[in-house]
Amino acid sequence: MYHTWMRFFTPGPAHHRLGVVCLGVGLQYGALPTVGPRTLDHHVAVVISAGSGWYLAPDGRRMTVTAPALLWLTPGVPHHYAPDPDAGWDEGFVDFTGPATATYTELGYIEPDRPVVPLSDATGPRAVITRMTRAARRDNPLLEVETGAAVHELLVALRRARADLAPDGDQVLKALARDACRPLSVADHAARHGMTTAELRTAVRRGAGCSPKDYLLGIRLGHAKELLATTTLPVAAVARRVGYDDPAYFSRLFTRRVGTAPVRFRAQQSRTVPGGWSNRIPDPADPPVIERPAAP
Repeated sequence: MYHTWMRFFTPGPAHHRLGVVCLGVGLQYGALPTVGPRTLDHHVAVVISAGSGWYLAPDGRRMTVTAPALLWLTPGVPHHYAPDPDAGWDEGFVDFTGPATATYTELGYIEPDRPVVPLSDATGPRAVITRMTRAARRDNPLLEVETGAAVHELLVALRRARADLAPDGDQVLKALARDACRPLSVADHAARHGMTTAELRTAVRRGAGCSPKDYLLGIRLGHAKELLATTTLPVAAVARRVGYDDPAYFSRLFTRRVGTAPVRFRAQQSRTVPGGWSNRIPDPADPPVIERPAAP
């Protein structure tokens, strides 16, 4: 005996231009029928929150699936799977497609070569799927946009729930973020962690979906933007604060990556921070409390 609920959608061309669209969502549990062998033309994320079963890879490998786990069904790749015939399993699934899936794959959020992914906890992804089922009522005028936005959220939740990553993020990434604004090269960062540059590159690519250089640059430029917007520090001082001794190089780099010069960014974004910071920004981990006047 099994129970199933599912809805399928047909988003229009304008919705597809949002990057990702949801094609269907469902919840099922029990001794579900075997799926496949079959091949799809879109992605499906199958989140197994309880139970166990098997997955047969195209190369003939039979993999055990034990909850919590994720099955990646990717376009053009044959798949064949089923829960245990006696105990069954509890699953939620989301069908989706769109041009942004290529970028999510490049960043490591979708893993075509890894169809069975152990999760540390399925609670987060399952909560997103549950919200999608609530949005899937037929009289919801925002259905396609709301469920499409939820696919982005689901991909982040699945990435965060992967069992091979620490729940609070990879410790190497945390250390890089902490030291990002120090004047250290990628090789220097690798040496501080007892790693080769290649090993650090692999670790950062696996955890953040980009190179160490891009990871560090994103943090540096984000901090530079905060300093430009919330302080009166000269651009040269901002450059030094984020790890660049040459303000001209910093300005060229900022302009190339942000699309506008530091001085222009400040003119557009400068504002007085509550509390009156003049040469520093508040700690991101301790945001300021904005006092609201008492009601008359």
